[in-house]
Amino acid sequence: MNSSRRQFLARTAAGAAVLAGGSFTTTTASAVVKPRKITALTNVTVIDVATGRRDRNQTVLISGERIVAVGRLPIPDNATTIDLTGKYVIPGLADMHVHSLGDEHVSPPLYLANGLTTVREMAGTDPILYKWRDRIAAGTLLGPRMVVGSKIIDGDPTLWDPNLTPVIVAGDEQSARAAVRRVHAEGADFVKAYSRLSRAAYAGLIDEARKVGLTVHGHGPDQLTTKEVSNAGQRSIEHIHSIGLAVSTREAEVRRMVLAITVQKGDYNSWFRQMHPIEWIAANTYSPARAADVFGTLRRNRTRVTPTLTMHNVLDQPDYTQLDPALAKYMNSDEIDVYNYAIQTLYTPNRTAEEISHQRQMWAWRQRFVGELFAHDVPIMAGTDTGTPYSVPGFALHDELEHLVGAGATTRQALYAATVEPAKFLGLSKDLGSVEPRKIADLVVLDADPLTDIRNSRKIHTVVTRGRVISPAQRRQMLADVEEAVKAPPAATALAAGGCCGRSNH
Repeated sequence: MNSSRRQFLARTAAGAAVLAGGSFTTTTASAVVKPRKITALTNVTVIDVATGRRDRNQTVLISGERIVAVGRLPIPDNATTIDLTGKYVIPGLADMHVHSLGDEHVSPPLYLANGLTTVREMAGTDPILYKWRDRIAAGTLLGPRMVVGSKIIDGDPTLWDPNLTPVIVAGDEQSARAAVRRVHAEGADFVKAYSRLSRAAYAGLIDEARKVGLTVHGHGPDQLTTKEVSNAGQRSIEHIHSIGLAVSTREAEVRRMVLAITVQKGDYNSWFRQMHPIEWIAANTYSPARAADVFGTLRRNRTRVTPTLTMHNVLDQPDYTQLDPALAKYMNSDEIDVYNYAIQTLYTPNRTAEEISHQRQMWAWRQRFVGELFAHDVPIMAGTDTGTPYSVPGFALHDELEHLVGAGATTRQALYAATVEPAKFLGLSKDLGSVEPRKIADLVVLDADPLTDIRNSRKIHTVVTRGRVISPAQRRQMLADVEEAVKAPPAATALAAGGCCGRSNH
């Protein structure tokens, strides 16, 4: 077990004890939670996301942070009983690609209120994220389990202005190795690789990460093929920009065009626009044979793909998408201004009518492409890129689940991508991802069956996080508190809005 994995499990074990309300003692072998009163969730339908099975009229018994029994069971005399007749229980949800917004009174409660008990923060652009992670684990901040990546490590020139966005520039192998050592010392749970890393820098980054015990997640760098990234050991590939290029009948030509892209430091819009015609060629020359080869490599290596269709939906169609007016109350005016600024300066300027048309058609192609990933059994994780325009923490994951189903996934596959697969990816499948004894009690209680209609994932009745029950009334209060919090002037520790494609402070 590598050092970062040991540290993560230690934080999780200790935090679970405090959050559950019990004290704990540590031994050289484990952290032991003292038992406390049992909670019984009764008369509920338990959904096995791995198989799609529905077990009706079940009782779920929770003690401390753990599920201790599931079935048609007698209720212990000392149990607190919660009657959930007509309700459905699924494992707690995970958003595997977020960039949190606001202060601790915004993103953490929004995640939990929406049934997210785990999030993967894709760039530790602000040290406060590591503090949130540790406080949540210690039980002093109520929020989802957080796995926090490093600052973006990009090539030279980087797509982002380091004066505006916390990015580490690694122009060669040695600077990439130094960057990995730096983020390891800062407390990152993994290394975040970005688009403009050179081959040499990427090789150094992968090797140094292995030496210090960190895994690498992130973009497929422009200079490498998808198969090269997968075979190098990168654990996940975010978005589908780079993968789409790898399955074209004109791949050699497409790759030459990518290598010919030139950008100035901080000119993300230039990169975005130069990539567009290349993606268009690839999308219109899709090769089933090349797809079978590339997707087979991803499947065999267990390289996860996080499609982030929620992000692509907006960036492919910036003229046709907007912030849901019903959710604007959960964002402060500065965050909304940053969203609008990003759309107006990074994604929409100087486009021709043909570009706009092609972009919109690319959205339909991305949906079909994700359907092919599912058809080839590529391991998929649900992630939203919350922090890019018009995504609202927590709510966005339910958009993503709908997009995955719209792309061709079954409702079970979509839920699997937000429960079982993240648990496997994080090495926590013994603790998370299903509703069964000895698992951590991270649960979502729904008013309707999500296997019948994925939109029912939004119909949240109760959330359980590490054994702590958040009732319907408490959920409503959490959301009301966020509404009030975003009306206040931003705190000094507030995070600026931005996304995987960078985080700017304007």
